[in-house]
Amino acid sequence: MLESLFRPKKVAVIGASSKELSIGNRVIKNLIDFGFKGDIYPINPKADEIRGIKAFKSITDCPNNIDVVHMVIPAKFVPEAVEDCGRKGVKNIIINSGGFSETGPEGEAIEKDFLARAAKYSIRILGPNCQGIINSDPRIRAYCNFTFTKPEPGFISIVALSGGVAEVIHQGFAAMGVGTRIYASNGNACDVTIPEIIRYLGQDDGTRVIVTYVEGLRDPANFMQTVREVAARKPILAMKAGRTAEGAKAAASHTGGLAKEDLATDLIFKKAGVVTFTDEGELIQAAAAFATQPIPRGNRVGIITNTGGPAVIATDVFVGAGCQLPPLSEKTVEKLKTTLYPEASVRNPIDVLATGTAAHYRACMDAMLADDAFDCIFVNFVTPFFVDNESIAREIVAVSQLQRKPLVCNLMTDRQQWSEVVTILRDGGVPCFSLPGEAARSMAALVRYNTIRTREPGELKTFSDTDRQKGLSILSEAKQAGRRNLSAEEVYEILAAYGIPTAAWRVTANANEAVAAAESIGFPVVVKADSAAVVHKSDMGAVAVNLADADEVRAAIDQMQTTLAADDLRFLVQKFMPGGLEVILGAKAEEDLGHLIMFGLGGIHVEVLKDVVFNLTPLSTTEAKEMLAAIKGAPLLKGVRSRKGVNRGRLEELILRLSQLVKDLPAIKEMDLNPVMAFEDGAVVVDARISI
Repeated sequence: MLESLFRPKKVAVIGASSKELSIGNRVIKNLIDFGFKGDIYPINPKADEIRGIKAFKSITDCPNNIDVVHMVIPAKFVPEAVEDCGRKGVKNIIINSGGFSETGPEGEAIEKDFLARAAKYSIRILGPNCQGIINSDPRIRAYCNFTFTKPEPGFISIVALSGGVAEVIHQGFAAMGVGTRIYASNGNACDVTIPEIIRYLGQDDGTRVIVTYVEGLRDPANFMQTVREVAARKPILAMKAGRTAEGAKAAASHTGGLAKEDLATDLIFKKAGVVTFTDEGELIQAAAAFATQPIPRGNRVGIITNTGGPAVIATDVFVGAGCQLPPLSEKTVEKLKTTLYPEASVRNPIDVLATGTAAHYRACMDAMLADDAFDCIFVNFVTPFFVDNESIAREIVAVSQLQRKPLVCNLMTDRQQWSEVVTILRDGGVPCFSLPGEAARSMAALVRYNTIRTREPGELKTFSDTDRQKGLSILSEAKQAGRRNLSAEEVYEILAAYGIPTAAWRVTANANEAVAAAESIGFPVVVKADSAAVVHKSDMGAVAVNLADADEVRAAIDQMQTTLAADDLRFLVQKFMPGGLEVILGAKAEEDLGHLIMFGLGGIHVEVLKDVVFNLTPLSTTEAKEMLAAIKGAPLLKGVRSRKGVNRGRLEELILRLSQLVKDLPAIKEMDLNPVMAFEDGAVVVDARISI
């Protein structure tokens, strides 16, 4: 538990200073100015007092039972200071100083030293090279931090490695007049980790929503397990850094080349039920809505407005986010026609007109609360000078505080001229935004979380008609032989062991054997060169398709033998399978996470179109179905114009079988099934490669 770190009663600062422009002074000032409810102990061997508080020569001179010690001293002095804290019985240390593992081997050695000493005394370390923590709970008021944003009490908690980004987010809430609960920036995170803090916040009754920013995951499996457990109880909103980074080098397979460097983090968020954002502004705005509003039961939005244009903008955002704007029921229409002005537009959106009164707004909001067709209420509110805007604001607050359905407001006003309106809505806990798009996106995030939370988990299906030992044996032989790429024969045998259908095939050594194989399989056939040196066959002239007779087979092999110089050259003869839709399946190992599974449109254009989606193993039946629906070319799977659709159930099964295959055979590094020919009655793999 991190209770004593986030709810301290006694805080000491080693390196406290009388110099105004110093961290050792700022921490003391922040504790005083924020109204810390506990005791403060500045530690400075040369000062009698700092900011009017008695100073101590050493931590050993302070009273016992100190919960948190700040260290604002050079790195080389930290290990011995930790030792002193251990002897004193200190529970937690926040190391604000830098100069540790982030600087190189010398700093890393110092970090290992103080960590060993801390472990000896069961001291928890936040940092080093960090800001610290803030707790706005009126009973605590702990500002164990050197930053400047003094938050009002609220329900949003923030956790991030990067202090700079965390403070930007924190300041964003302050600028909106939105309070926060707990703030934690743990820098190098050598001891107390982000998952630990998230777990603590998940158990904190005062935290309604958790906001996190990550730049990388040191223990992705632990992170995913933790956030999955917490996100099931309360929303976690996250943003990942470096989203435009591509892989450092082009990978050998399509799957590896198409997977972005940060993709695994995105998939961890998705699998764990985290609501993700690519823009810090949207993250902040969404969190403001989560802080005060209930989670909707569905995606149906009702809009009330007193001006037309902003409602149109909001409507576009909602539709783009997958929300619905259902019509009003006949009963609701008839009721509102007797309440609103005759010129009002009684549909969804409801336009009460610029002259709409508080009674009109309340009637519309009550109608949408009572109408089961709506899950959310969205209010566009312009403040004209000829109506009682304060009364309208009070009615919006009254409906919001009923907490029956989420309510978000697009408040379009001069915030200085109508400051009382702003104050009423802010103090009433109504999330207000100046732009209709911002407001609509914040509400859409609430809907998104409900979709994630209520999503059918599906079944983790295990196929019993598989032969794991066969696969392990093939991989073992290849590894012993020092080979990284499996032969075509080995690949197709592994696929057969897992019930993944392939076009009828034979591996042959020469033209005569190839002709015999083709006659046995039945013309037309495809001939492919099989060699460790031949990876992307179509690029190297190593594929000949639709060969109708023995002469064409011989000619194709003669050509390959001439152009492909490889000692291990053999020839795969396959049944030609024309007419299907080409799709791709693939897998790529991710350290500590299993494998990424890929699905998308395949064939030679896969790297141009890049219409693929990924997920992490193990995959459920729901996740396999979602992958088919997520690609841009999903309509092709259902059939377009005169072209029939393909057997999507069979493709879902192939995805699940591939998931089981790589789980059983973790030595597989990358795997491509491309193309897989999908037909109305099934699907077969016609080319495949595996590297280990």
